Amino acid sequence: MAKIFPFRAYRYSSRAGDPAHVVTQPYDKISLEMQERYLSLSPYNLARVIRAGGDYTRAAQYLDDWIASGILVQEPQPALFAYFQKFQVPDTNCIAIRKGLVALGAVEDYSAGTVYRHELTHSGPKRDRLELLRHTHAHFGQLFLLYDDPQLAVDALLDRAAQTEPATRVTDEYGAEHTLWPLRDPQTIATIQNLMAPQRLLIADGHHRYETALAFRCENPGLPGADKVMMTLVNMRSPGLVILPTHRVVCGRPDLDSAGILEKARQFFTVEALPSLEALQARLRAAPPGRVVIGALLPRPYIFETAGGQLDVVVLHKTLLQRVAGESNIRYVRGFHEAARQIESPEVQAVFLLNAVPVDQVAQAAFSGGVMPQKSTDFYPKLLSGMAIYKLE
Repeated sequence: MAKIFPFRAYRYSSRAGDPAHVVTQPYDKISLEMQERYLSLSPYNLARVIRAGGDYTRAAQYLDDWIASGILVQEPQPALFAYFQKFQVPDTNCIAIRKGLVALGAVEDYSAGTVYRHELTHSGPKRDRLELLRHTHAHFGQLFLLYDDPQLAVDALLDRAAQTEPATRVTDEYGAEHTLWPLRDPQTIATIQNLMAPQRLLIADGHHRYETALAFRCENPGLPGADKVMMTLVNMRSPGLVILPTHRVVCGRPDLDSAGILEKARQFFTVEALPSLEALQARLRAAPPGRVVIGALLPRPYIFETAGGQLDVVVLHKTLLQRVAGESNIRYVRGFHEAARQIESPEVQAVFLLNAVPVDQVAQAAFSGGVMPQKSTDFYPKLLSGMAIYKLE
């Protein structure tokens, strides 16, 4: 049973200036260049807190100071929020709108059968996030969870809220427009809670932060609010839900050559050389159901194909990547053409190009208790940090 709750979120006030200067991409997507730009935009940019360089005491002081000075103000009453993202789908001319519900969710062990993961986590990021949570007692970024509502009943209530004046509207550095509306009506909140109650929740993005919240709850069993975490819930049937492929680049292995990779590939796939990158992209787009189809640049374009039964990304890792490259020799790149350009680098031995994993296959893997290789999914665009903040009371 999914338990969700309204909350008195902290949000940036008009005293903070342009919202685009204070909110950020998720902490793990902030490069050093992005960090420098964020810090130059505003003294109140959230990067000062969520990427404090290990100085968690200073991060907590920033938060306390911003609350005390009115840079961050608390909602007058508990609310849920409609969070819409309007964006252009990469590599297309399509415009999409993803509709999310911001709420608090109960922090539950995976064994409870309410929250499911589809990826494994690493200890380093969890240690960092746990220290930040210990010092600030606050959640700044949105966990991204999916639920299954074929009737789009919750989306209809979010659409109704979106007819009013938004609390925040901001365009991020990738051109996506993020808009937030509070839902304060108790009857609407109760209706949404009832609609969400029977749902199973699937973590799309935020596995490390969810498991950090689990650890914090276990550390603080008597601390009010420690048993809840802020999340954005998105209907997996929503037409605005977009998953991009994350392509694999093998680098730093000068001992690997194209002949050796092709020899291993032919043990598992039908291998076909193609005349151009455009032909490779066309073959990927035309991949038939029930077949595993993977593109490769070695540096000549190839298509690897075999019978289905498992996800393309799983087959690629099991048959080739685990045999020819260690994890430290794999880079993950978004965007077909950006990934393809990597083959021009002398340190790159191979580029593997993939189709996106359909959301129903992600759900099937997760709900059956399975996990997928790291960075198998790229839910686009990311949810901005700082649109709403949950500080434990």
